[in-house]
Amino acid sequence: QLKTGVWGMKVTELLKREFIIEELVSRTKRDVLRELADAVLQGCEGYEPEETVNILQEREKLGSTGIGDGIAIPHGKLAIIDEMAISFGRSTEGIDFNAMDGRPVHLFFLLLAPENAAGQHLKMLAKISRMLKDESFRKDLLASRSREELLKIITDKDDTC
Repeated sequence: QLKTGVWGMKVTELLKREFIIEELVSRTKRDVLRELADAVLQGCEGYEPEETVNILQEREKLGSTGIGDGIAIPHGKLAIIDEMAISFGRSTEGIDFNAMDGRPVHLFFLLLAPENAAGQHLKMLAKISRMLKDESFRKDLLASRSREELLKIITDKDDTC
């Protein structure tokens, strides 16, 4: 049986409630990457936090995933996972993430993909990016007061994007 393509895949199929960090404690780019990766990979067999952060940092060297408007979508491919996963983190204070517009980042979606993910992860990155282009969606995420509310906002947007 063929698996359905990513065209119809939802962000919320990959973003579990426990992968949402309502308020990041990290203050640096490296620590944010670690905190977001920990949310998804903690307890995963073969998870090496420093190695994972190094993979994500290597991707950042190609160009910041801080795309502006207070958004970053860091991503990387890992050998230890066999399906894509997403975590979300919010920093009300904002974090210097070397964003393209030079402003602090408040909203983070981390996308992790298996090494053989080919174009799948690019389609998911495009979908997350489309969702985040909506200014009212970004404002709702910033104003949210709970993990449940964050998940509901993301789910509602996911259904219309």
